[in-house]
Amino acid sequence: MQTRSWTLAHGRTVTLGARSVVMGILNVTPDSFSDGGAFFSRERALEQARRMIAEGADIIDIGGESTRPGGAAISAAEEQERILPVFEALAGDADVLLSVDTYREETARLAVAAGAHIVNDVWGLQRQPGIARVAAETGAGLVIMHTGRERQKLPDVIADQFAFLRRSLEIAAHAGVADTQIMLDPGFGFAKDTDENIEIMNRFSELAGLGFPLAVGTSRKRFVGAMSGHEDATLRGPATAATSAVLRLAGAAVFRVHDVAINRDALKVADAMLAAAR
Repeated sequence: MQTRSWTLAHGRTVTLGARSVVMGILNVTPDSFSDGGAFFSRERALEQARRMIAEGADIIDIGGESTRPGGAAISAAEEQERILPVFEALAGDADVLLSVDTYREETARLAVAAGAHIVNDVWGLQRQPGIARVAAETGAGLVIMHTGRERQKLPDVIADQFAFLRRSLEIAAHAGVADTQIMLDPGFGFAKDTDENIEIMNRFSELAGLGFPLAVGTSRKRFVGAMSGHEDATLRGPATAATSAVLRLAGAAVFRVHDVAINRDALKVADAMLAAAR
């Protein structure tokens, strides 16, 4: 796997290549699909962040609005009230990188000012394109995710990935975002059924044709439950770890997960296999 540097805000970088990068999910929300309300208070959120760091998370991805299907929309002010105190409390920890999970330009800008190094946009810059301007002006790492929501998808899942993400990359380039800041995410579970998600996994290596490093977020998703037979999302950690290992071998670099320890272990196995192959 090619070694490259992912440049982030505040002068930080991540080396991508020999070692998988784990991004721990921190939902500061009352209604996320798998852990809604568990970390809604600032104290519980900080406790969970520090637990994930101890288990091996390289990045903590903090979100204040649920992105689950049918999740309740909130105002920008409410989103910011939920997450900014968490960023401020964690910003002094030099050992961890912080990511903001938002599609709002204003929230992204405030989060980076509060200590975020990465902006993770589940709408791929196509809901509020100003997110790209924030990344360009601050140097923040930018995760551009594919989604099939609120549009007509192409019949072929990989063709749809290329069409959507190329449009997102045009927005990023127009705003002046450097290629070294960009990470792409195929958006597992976002307006994709089980068969589509499995097909993306099977054909994942084709996404290398976009020319950027790839992040994935299969954690506890419904299609993982369909494959493993677990309706309870909290029981999908082992199956998620299996998908992480499979996708690592297919070329993924960054893994957004709820259950850090089990995914870190699975990824160590995949990393060892890749090292042996080299």
